[in-house]
Amino acid sequence: MDRALIISGSEKSMEIIAQFLHAYGYTNLTYTTSGSEARRMMNNMDYALIIINTPLKDEFGHELSVYMAENTCAGIILLCKADLADDIDDKVGDYGVCIVARPMNRSIFHQSIRLVEATRSRMLGLKRENSQLMVKIDEMRLINRAKCALMQYLKFTEPEAHRYIEKQAMDTRSTRKEVALRILSTYEL
Repeated sequence: MDRALIISGSEKSMEIIAQFLHAYGYTNLTYTTSGSEARRMMNNMDYALIIINTPLKDEFGHELSVYMAENTCAGIILLCKADLADDIDDKVGDYGVCIVARPMNRSIFHQSIRLVEATRSRMLGLKRENSQLMVKIDEMRLINRAKCALMQYLKFTEPEAHRYIEKQAMDTRSTRKEVALRILSTYEL
């Protein structure tokens, strides 16, 4: 199972949360009691799940949840007192942080874990898709630069430049990107 980070100002609560997580299959757990230490730990390790039990030793914890949401793909659950839950949700809800009011029961905690796992899975899929699209965009930019070079130096029209790159790719059994790189190495300094 993936890694989980438990951040709690209370040692007793930390143990209870760890027992919950062990019951749901999380065996690789990391613990800390402060937000500053959690920020340092985040730089060294990727976590699938982050649970913040407020208040922490050095801060309340909602700022930390926003920081974690902006800088990781981890699912984040913020535990807080029931009377603060709505106010905290107003502050962190737009960042995808799941708020669970204390006292909590196992079924609500379990549903929250499943919800953030599903959300994380979707986010990772979108991130992968975004990376693939960025690669395609970079390739298209490169090919368009090569077309411009052909148009500038060989006086091709845009359709002629496009056809030339396509034909070279087929004739040399290479990709359009490789053809574009060859063209650019010839005409650009």
